[in-house]
Amino acid sequence: MEHCCIIFGNHRAEGAMKGREAMDAMAAGAARRFDQIRAEQTRALYRNCPFGVIAAALVALMLAATLHGPSQLDATRAYRWSALVATCALCHLLLCAFYRRRNPPPSQWRKWHYPFTLIVFMEGLAWCLGTIVFLADGSDLRALVFLLAWSGICGAAIVVFGAFLRTYLLFTYPPMVPHLFFLLNHRYPFSQIVLTLLIVYIIVLPIIVNWFKIQMIEGHRLRFENIDLAEEMRQAKDRADRANIAKSNFLAAASHDLRQPVHALGLFIGALRGRGMDAEARRLVDQIDESVAAMDDLFTSLLDVSKLDAGAISPSIEPVAIGPLIKRLCGDYADEAAQKGIRLRHADCGLTVESDAVLLERILRNLISNAVRYTDRGGVLVGCRRRGDRVDVQICDSGRGIPAELHEQIFQEFFQVANPERDRSKGLGLGLAIVKRLSKLIASPLIFRSEVGKGSAFRLSLRRCEAGTARAEPNVECDRVPVPGGALIAVIDDEPSIQRAMDSLLSSWSYRVVVGPSAEAVMARLHEASPPDLLICDYRLRGGQTGVGEIETLRRQFGRTIPAMLITGDTAPDRIAEAQASAFLLLHKPLSNARLRAAIGNLLRSASTLSAS
Repeated sequence: MEHCCIIFGNHRAEGAMKGREAMDAMAAGAARRFDQIRAEQTRALYRNCPFGVIAAALVALMLAATLHGPSQLDATRAYRWSALVATCALCHLLLCAFYRRRNPPPSQWRKWHYPFTLIVFMEGLAWCLGTIVFLADGSDLRALVFLLAWSGICGAAIVVFGAFLRTYLLFTYPPMVPHLFFLLNHRYPFSQIVLTLLIVYIIVLPIIVNWFKIQMIEGHRLRFENIDLAEEMRQAKDRADRANIAKSNFLAAASHDLRQPVHALGLFIGALRGRGMDAEARRLVDQIDESVAAMDDLFTSLLDVSKLDAGAISPSIEPVAIGPLIKRLCGDYADEAAQKGIRLRHADCGLTVESDAVLLERILRNLISNAVRYTDRGGVLVGCRRRGDRVDVQICDSGRGIPAELHEQIFQEFFQVANPERDRSKGLGLGLAIVKRLSKLIASPLIFRSEVGKGSAFRLSLRRCEAGTARAEPNVECDRVPVPGGALIAVIDDEPSIQRAMDSLLSSWSYRVVVGPSAEAVMARLHEASPPDLLICDYRLRGGQTGVGEIETLRRQFGRTIPAMLITGDTAPDRIAEAQASAFLLLHKPLSNARLRAAIGNLLRSASTLSAS
């Protein structure tokens, strides 16, 4: 019980401490905001002051020139008074110039506000003295003209000194006191009306100035809140960008480390298939190969996302006959649709569009595959519709549909509507993310609508072009030119398991093989042998080396341009861009044996053709 009390007491103390810290932070924030607003009010005083005080000094000079009495003494007093007003204005101007030069921080607003207010009060007293001077002889006309002039100055001063009510009143109220006494002691026609209006004016002025000040403070408060909100959004964006970069770096590092053994496993499976096995052993090898293929699907999808984020894919826009492409894709998924008992139909289309044939096929393949996968009854219809200079390719299904609140999320990576158990047979959640990126890349808007229980419809808008120059469907027949036998292949990879796997696999394909972790190790194992016919290099090697540098080293050593390919397990966007910039054939781990064999054959055939010519 004692321990429980201690723990509870500690938690309560920690909670109280956090509460105090939160209150201190709130108080500090409120004080900072108060200083910011007051600093802006003070800045408004200094910004508007020069025009106001210069105008007031000119009015004082005009009053001195026109309203002084008949004696020389009256004129002297009037001009001395106007000189006093001008001196106060000069002090204000010098203070404003000094303020602009220093440009003080918000926390120092008091240091600059109080001297300004003192000079304002001195100006108010100077005008009060002028009022006494001009009203001394009891002239009704002079008193009325002076009062009208001062009323106009008071109205204009709202803009100049209205940022602070106290500052404004210290300037405007002192000269009004002599006028009140004059009107109370000197009766003349309309004096009662003038007195009433002056009293109303004295009462209304603070109300107007206070309203002006409140509006100014509210405007500054909203501006600072918007600034803080924009800063918070910028920081949130920076955090999201950093998190996205961290995610990409993590995926790149994790996928690279995972691709290495998966790639080696695939190579070992290829080497194993060439050996004699009974039916049960071959079945196990097939199952292992299926698991490796599943991991390969995941890595390929991650790689596609990374390529798109890196800008490493450049579309090649050309005329594409859309009808044959749709027909072929629907044929690829006809068996899957038949097994599910749904109809997969397509409408014939003779239109031609401008697009990248490979990327367009990838988009439509993903959309048709999803439609078939998530349709349990009814069917899927794929067709085209001409809309002016555009062609809309539509994929409609009668499947499960997607709730409206999830329409934006389905284009995010790894998001799936109904797969909490992450069943791989339901996909990886990357298809639509790739589709969205690819549609932007080829400048083809993708429009989506769906309703739960009624199905979904995707519409891809493509630019129409004239027929006759459209790209034909690719020829799927293999190149039957013989591959040179007994070629010498040098493999550079810093993973011992991949070295052994490549040695076994390539040897089973009747190639001579030399493997090593670096160009220097390969040179040492070649001895006096002839140059290799082909170089296969991992892109990222130990010690900060890259496959590009190792290939160049071997080429310089043998004094010839040896055919070469790069194999990488990286998915980091910058690494992909660097590898692609090398102009070497770039393949990605895990690599299927068929693709590796085809790439080797193509490079060797190309080299053989060039040497023969």
